[in-house]
Amino acid sequence: MGKKKKSQEYIFGANESELERLRFQHSVWEAVTERFILRLGIRTGWKCLDVGAGPGFVSWDLADLVGKEGSITLLEPSAFYLDYARDQAAKRRISNVHFIEGTLEDTPLPAGAYDLYLARWVISFAKDVDRSIERLVPALRDGGILAIQDYSYEGLSLFPRGGAFEQVPDLVREYYRKGGGDPYVAARLPAVFRKHRLSLIDFSPTCLAGGPESGVMEWAHRFFSTHVPLMAEHGLMKRAEAEAILKDWNEHRGNPDAMFFSPLVVDVAGRKA
Repeated sequence: MGKKKKSQEYIFGANESELERLRFQHSVWEAVTERFILRLGIRTGWKCLDVGAGPGFVSWDLADLVGKEGSITLLEPSAFYLDYARDQAAKRRISNVHFIEGTLEDTPLPAGAYDLYLARWVISFAKDVDRSIERLVPALRDGGILAIQDYSYEGLSLFPRGGAFEQVPDLVREYYRKGGGDPYVAARLPAVFRKHRLSLIDFSPTCLAGGPESGVMEWAHRFFSTHVPLMAEHGLMKRAEAEAILKDWNEHRGNPDAMFFSPLVVDVAGRKA
């Protein structure tokens, strides 16, 4: 058990509603994440740190791969999500799991302690990406892997084009920046890895696409229906513009020929020399 830290706020919230959105998000992207994890060659006995683990959806996949000989540590700033993860670990009878309430910026990590760090949709919100990775590297064993799955926020689009939704990619990127995030973090990572002597072993972008009946469009709907109004509240647009965007979006959801393309999600992995 790690030392308890004060819970920190998420730009997207840490509550039952956001938990359900994250659960559905995991179901949509699970196959992409699973393929990434399998490419990493995780072995029985590895010690893994799930950075910004949230409710632990990826942690249990890692636990299956490392077996009882290995261990999983969840590093997560939200007490709400950690409590959920603890409950899930107990229900799954996973005993080789540890919980730390904290962030990369405020949590000391022992040198050479881990074989793998995995950070999914986390590093883009680090206050200083370069500094965060610099702090992580010493706690990796030689040959250990830093694996990041995050955005290079291009590709997001909705067809047929021409409606109010056209402004959404720029608005979401600004929404990220307003919350301290970097919507293009994945594109920056190879240079940061090289600086800290991590050999790039994977750089694989994925765009999911589908129509109104697809999981990816429903995933997007759950995000936009909640966060477009919040963007208006944050002053990124006027309320009338938010209403026009949602109207355009819902009209596309009712069009069987509509097609939604997700932003690029990039798998990035580096090995410590």
